[in-house]
Amino acid sequence: MIWIFIKEFNTFLNSLIAYIVIGVFLTAMGLLMWVFPETSVLDNGYADLDTLFSTGPYVFVFLIPAITMKSFAEEKKLGTLELLLTKPLSDWQILVGKFLAAFALVLVALIPTGIYYFSVYQLGNPIGNIDTPGVIGSYMGLALLGGVFCSVGILASSLTTNQVVAFILAAFLCFILYSGFDSLSSVASGSEEVLWIRQLGILYHYDAMSKGLIDSRDLVYFGSVMGLLLILTKTVMGSRQWQH
Repeated sequence: MIWIFIKEFNTFLNSLIAYIVIGVFLTAMGLLMWVFPETSVLDNGYADLDTLFSTGPYVFVFLIPAITMKSFAEEKKLGTLELLLTKPLSDWQILVGKFLAAFALVLVALIPTGIYYFSVYQLGNPIGNIDTPGVIGSYMGLALLGGVFCSVGILASSLTTNQVVAFILAAFLCFILYSGFDSLSSVASGSEEVLWIRQLGILYHYDAMSKGLIDSRDLVYFGSVMGLLLILTKTVMGSRQWQH
């Protein structure tokens, strides 16, 4: 698994994809945080990172599928997957190695945004007037969200040999998982049904973590969704048609 992780991560770093994804993410977040008047921290008068954490997931909807679309689709198309399957590695080792490599790249993209926190921290009146626990919770939520999107992207990539199809399918599924259930809940009539439907989606748990309250139920939710998606991918990998 470590070998697969290193191989995949080095592949990202040796291609333009990693740098394009990180560059686009940081540029988009920087413009939204500091330049565009509708979302700029400098214009809204509040020392917070709400812009980063409210728009970041929607940027991830497109950027993470761009990272993961090659995971299996390209290897199946080029025939290199058969060589990989002949090595003394289990399907789980291959799958988890690819997942962790994509997830690590997402975390690398998040690290530079720490400068936004320190900037807003200094801009507060008085200095340090920022909800630090909320920021920590939001970062954890955004990282876990990235993990779920990575598992979605890898599943989509395992279903096709076409990278474009894998990208579109992953972006669609990520959007549905993030905000689709929240939108669907508005159609429900009973209050209990609304809450139950909202709890199925990522947005409900992501918002809860952004308040700085790290609830074990939210952590279990993210872990369960990632686990389920990886199990589905493993099932696809185990099919005879996939291997041939």
